[in-house]
Amino acid sequence: MILRLTLSGLLLAHLVAIHVWAQAASSVPSTESIVARMGVADALSRTHLQPFAVVRNYKLFGKEKQKTKSEVIVDIIYDPPDVQHYTIQKVNGLYLGEVIVRKMLESENDILAHQSAADISTANYIFSFLREDILEGRPCYVLKLFPLRKDTKLLRGTIWVDATSYLVHRMDGEPAKAPSWWVHDIHIVLDFRDVNGMWLQTDLVSTANVRLLGQHTMVSRDMEYKMGGIEASGAAISAGPLAN
Repeated sequence: MILRLTLSGLLLAHLVAIHVWAQAASSVPSTESIVARMGVADALSRTHLQPFAVVRNYKLFGKEKQKTKSEVIVDIIYDPPDVQHYTIQKVNGLYLGEVIVRKMLESENDILAHQSAADISTANYIFSFLREDILEGRPCYVLKLFPLRKDTKLLRGTIWVDATSYLVHRMDGEPAKAPSWWVHDIHIVLDFRDVNGMWLQTDLVSTANVRLLGQHTMVSRDMEYKMGGIEASGAAISAGPLAN
C-alpha cells in the first residue's frame, strides 16, 4: 500500500509538472502576435519623437581592440521624422576613422529618407521564434530575421523584443547585401534604449574585414542629449520600456 501511494504521488507530481510546463509554454505569444504587437509599439514610439541634439562618440579599432586607431566626435541634430544634420566636432588618429563615420552617417540619412524600406516588419522580413531570454534585466522574445530581399538597409540575424513593451532592444546580424566591394564579413550589433521618453538606437558595434587593411571594428555610443533645454548624459539613459 505504501509503495502504491508513493508511486501515485510521483505520478501526480509528474502530471502537475507537465501541466505547469504546458501553461508556461502557452504563455508565449505566437510569432505572428509578437510581430503584430511590435508594429503597434513601433508606431506608438514614433509619436514620442521630438527634435533633439546628440553628441556621439565613434572609436575605430584594428585587430588589437585595446588600442584605438581613430576617435571621432560628432554633433548630430535630429528633426523628426526624417531630417538629420551632423557636424564633425573632433578627430583623433587615422583619417580612415572620419571617412568611415561620414559613410555611416550618410547611410543613416538614406535610411531616414526611406524608413519603410528598413522597418522591422513583414514587408521586409520573415520572422521565426527562437527562444525567451533576459537582456539587461528585461525579459525578451528572441526572433530570427530573414530579409525578403538583398538590401543594405536590412539585416539577416536576430532581434530581442521586450516581452512587455514589444519594443526592439537589440538587433544582431549581417547586412542582407554588402554596402561595398571594399568590405566583407560585416557583423553589426545595434542597441536601443529609452531617452527622455523616446526609443532610440544608442549604441553600435560593427566589425568588418576591409580589403587590403584587414579586420576593423567601429564602436559608437551616444554621450549627451539636448532636448528643449533638457540634457541627459549617456550614462543616464534608461534601459526600460518607453512610457506611454
